[in-house]
Amino acid sequence: MTSSVESKGKGSDSAVTTTINPNEPTSPSTSSSNEGWFTNFKDSFKPMPLDDLDPNLSDIEKANIISARAPLKRSLKSRHLQMIAIGGSIGTGLFVGSGSALHIGGPAAILIAWILVGVMMYSTVQALGELAVAFPVSGSFVQYNTRFISSPWGFCMAWNYALQWLVVLPLELVAASITIKYWNKDISSAAWVAIFYVLVAVINFFGVRGYGEAEFVFSMIKVIAVVGFIILGIILVCGGGPKGGYLGGLYWHKPGAFAHGFKGVCAVFVTAAFSFAGTELCGLAAAETANPRKSLPSATKQVFWRITLFYIISLTLIGLLVPYTDKRLMGSSSVDATASPFVISIVNGGIKGLPSVMNVVIMVAVLSVGNSSVFGCSRSIASLAEQGFAPKICGYIDRQGRPLVGIIISLVVGLLCFLAASPKEGDVFNWLLALSGLSSVFTWGSICFCHIRFRYALKVRGRGVDELAFASQCGTIGSWFGLVLNILILIAQFWIALFPIGSSPDPSDFFQAYLTVPVLIVFYIFYVAWKRDFMIYRKAMDIDVDTGRRETDMDLLKQEIAEEKAYIASKPFYYRIYKFWC
Repeated sequence: MTSSVESKGKGSDSAVTTTINPNEPTSPSTSSSNEGWFTNFKDSFKPMPLDDLDPNLSDIEKANIISARAPLKRSLKSRHLQMIAIGGSIGTGLFVGSGSALHIGGPAAILIAWILVGVMMYSTVQALGELAVAFPVSGSFVQYNTRFISSPWGFCMAWNYALQWLVVLPLELVAASITIKYWNKDISSAAWVAIFYVLVAVINFFGVRGYGEAEFVFSMIKVIAVVGFIILGIILVCGGGPKGGYLGGLYWHKPGAFAHGFKGVCAVFVTAAFSFAGTELCGLAAAETANPRKSLPSATKQVFWRITLFYIISLTLIGLLVPYTDKRLMGSSSVDATASPFVISIVNGGIKGLPSVMNVVIMVAVLSVGNSSVFGCSRSIASLAEQGFAPKICGYIDRQGRPLVGIIISLVVGLLCFLAASPKEGDVFNWLLALSGLSSVFTWGSICFCHIRFRYALKVRGRGVDELAFASQCGTIGSWFGLVLNILILIAQFWIALFPIGSSPDPSDFFQAYLTVPVLIVFYIFYVAWKRDFMIYRKAMDIDVDTGRRETDMDLLKQEIAEEKAYIASKPFYYRIYKFWC
């Protein structure tokens, strides 16, 4: 089915029609039979030809249309999206960061924090799934902020998200080189950094298919590792390890369930939030998915299983296997394998060899985040250009659907990874990390607010969820919960940054923890001064709820949705349960 999107300029009768085929990539057909492979390869880097827009359209209308017809290649399959959703953001936040969280908060604190943040993330991903299925446009939630809230906030959030991933690549490449030191400390870090840099660059120049296949493999390794640990953890808790001895809930009584009371729980909230960073990438990939209406709902539902199985169960076992007083939990860096509670619990159980395996998994997780950073950053930069928030050249997308300039910018900034050989690299990377510290929290809160605004815009038009191919299972209640909890996380981080546990207030430590906020304020003031746009939020009736949809025949869509629901209702109980959760 081919659908068209029409948008009219204010005060004019002109219209621009965007035709989108949901089953075909938006790239021109190339005849390769009469040309050599090198010519085809060279031509693939040429820009995608696009029609001119009506000059009478407003900036927001132009941005909506450009994002809807962005020539990104729709090469991601359902299996790619599902593995990105299940294992994409499992990284050092879980494998290593949970160790410092256990030390600061105790076993009860990490469960409370991860469960609450997990519920918030499930609500957020459900909201994003609804928006991304309805509007599988370039930039996804980076563009939704401009559409559903306001242009100044859209500018702030788009640059916030781009900067988050821009600084992550050099950080993760250095982190990967640190993991190698677990086995070999003689070879220079710069050598390993160069190898990992080339690997990430090659993967991303293969386009979105390269990213999808790499993440599929990386995520599979992480998922197998966590499932294996859960099985091993249950055996160790029951006393089945080489050292033997039933543990049960011993460490919940001695030394106890909480390390620093309520303040410890607040400190752990921030760590829990950081461990979920990247969960929203499945929504960003919607514009490059062959059939987001079918694959994205399933992928968003998988997040429930990732939160339950990979975070809650594994962290429950960690709390049973490692006392929060264990001094090894406070490692030398965020990728120090010896500080991983997963590794510590295996060592405590008397098992040899597996710590090295766990370190390999940590290195894979680090490379996975580095790979995702180039994907997230390049798409965000392209979206910035589409919305007029960055130079037009930044929106350059070639005939293979690669946002080339965005990828190149990300890789150029990634060269900062070679500071690993500098004696000042610690200070540099601490401040780079500070730039992206709270970015994810603002991104998630904005996604929830965009969903609330979208539902309200439908309501004032007398329209409802019956026209949505996928509706959030949590509804607007889930989005309100997500928005409020993100605000509480920001408040908790402010408190912990100002009055750290176990130390006195320090200005440098405060700004390293809270630098994102003043940076966003600077972005907001800059945009208002630049565009003279003082809009706080867009009125509900002014929100565009149609441009960018792949299915625009609402009557036909409603009929198809009703038929799908009737088909599922006719199936046995177990099948209905399966479709609800998977």
